[in-house]
Amino acid sequence: MTEQSPPPLTPEAARDLQKMLRAEIGPGLSERELDAVEARFGFAFSADHRVFLAAGLPHGSRSWPDWRHGDHEDLASRLSQPVEGVLFDVEYNGFWHPAWSPRPSATSDALQTARSELSTVPQLVPVYSHRYLPGTAGEWGHPVLSVHQTDIILYGNDLADYIRNEFTGRASNLPVRATVDFWSYFVEGGPGIDVTAPTPHSPYAQDAEETVEYLRMLALERLIGRQFRPEQLIEAGLTALMFDIEAASIPLLAGLSRTEYESAGVLFDQVLSELGLSDGLPVDDTGIPWEAARWELVRWWLRLIVNGSLAPGAGGDVITYEGWGALARPHALRPLVDKVDAYNDWAAVRNGTREQLTGAIVAEAERLLAGPWPPPD
Repeated sequence: MTEQSPPPLTPEAARDLQKMLRAEIGPGLSERELDAVEARFGFAFSADHRVFLAAGLPHGSRSWPDWRHGDHEDLASRLSQPVEGVLFDVEYNGFWHPAWSPRPSATSDALQTARSELSTVPQLVPVYSHRYLPGTAGEWGHPVLSVHQTDIILYGNDLADYIRNEFTGRASNLPVRATVDFWSYFVEGGPGIDVTAPTPHSPYAQDAEETVEYLRMLALERLIGRQFRPEQLIEAGLTALMFDIEAASIPLLAGLSRTEYESAGVLFDQVLSELGLSDGLPVDDTGIPWEAARWELVRWWLRLIVNGSLAPGAGGDVITYEGWGALARPHALRPLVDKVDAYNDWAAVRNGTREQLTGAIVAEAERLLAGPWPPPD
């Protein structure tokens, strides 16, 4: 569980969350039905997931698992996909969890060992599409994860936070400190992409104008609350120094040593002020948090995807989380989100179509950039 977990989800709070879904809500599952589902598939719902489903059963879209009338094979497949995705990466991408015994040299033996290890990990239970909650009976407050093989992304501090983030764009600012065994590895240091972590882009500035733009975009990311690495700010200072950008604090920022990293944020703010960039940052003046800043960042992230400074999959995940989700799911971004979902879909990856799906994300980014901005919804 997370430390300092939120209070247990109540039926009233669950019904309020379901009003945000824009989905049909059927009668909730009874205690008897919930028990039957658990017995049928051999897992346990977490306490908050159980309360959520008892308050009402979302349906009308295949993204919502239909625990009452859904096809048995489909539900079983959803339940098995997290483990099967890890096994896929064991077989084809060299993945091996550091807590496991040494990897056997033969792939068949490695798969057998991995399958044995995975039989003991907490069950992940689908909430919506590829979003999963750990199935831990009697517990609440676990983060919701987006799971595609070992590319595992944090999508909410708990079930309530996830619903607000996914369907209204309003996530909490509470830090996630820990989650259940095994799956925490991917969120807290494994190979998966955490969309709340610093944006994994490469520097791209080739002249003074692009350098100033890069400084502004880093400022916008910090404005909406994205994390940053001190090295990013120092590197931006070094680039500004190289292109003779005139600001007294640039040499100070660029010259910070590793032991002085804690000063990077303050010096970066001084650089912004000296360049007059602070006064030009968007204000938070609409019902959507930092709406103007987010649209500006989405356009920038799209450009980074197109110019190769940001991997399409990682960039698409960030845009989905900070753009589409936080901007109340604008229809104009839906084609991009659909292509990112297709790219992340485990079955598509297994079929070997991920490379062409990467191209589809880039093509959609180019299409969006060629039109008016923000794109008409």
